[in-house]
Amino acid sequence: MGETPAWTDPTCPVARTLDLVGDRWSLLIVRDAMDGARAFTDFQQRTGIARNILTDRLRRLVERGVLDRRTAESGKRQVYTLTPAGRDLFAVVVALRQWGERHAFSPGEDHSVLVDEAGQPIPPLRPVSASGAVADVDTTSVRKVR
Repeated sequence: MGETPAWTDPTCPVARTLDLVGDRWSLLIVRDAMDGARAFTDFQQRTGIARNILTDRLRRLVERGVLDRRTAESGKRQVYTLTPAGRDLFAVVVALRQWGERHAFSPGEDHSVLVDEAGQPIPPLRPVSASGAVADVDTTSVRKVR
């Protein structure tokens, strides 16, 4: 996995995930890769990120196994695609998007919506227990495993 960060909380999966992809720019780059961005200029134009920061974040995302980098068929530029681990962040990005739709906009304020192949908004993500019941902060707890 290349460069390993100093873990904020070595036993917490949430903390480790944030150490790997939790900064603002990394998740926006992942979001844009999910939306079809492939080249450096694609990411820069979509995010407005400074070139030096984008270079650093792309390098880190490749080192950490979230993006693959290869030379385009033209041989003139690098192309970035999501790895299986990067694609696994889809639910995380959807959860952030849906939280933002509910809490980051005023009523009636314009925003984008994620839709399925039929053009319908994606239903809200809801964690469920092993029995299929809705799970939330009142019905779950953290257990350490080895």
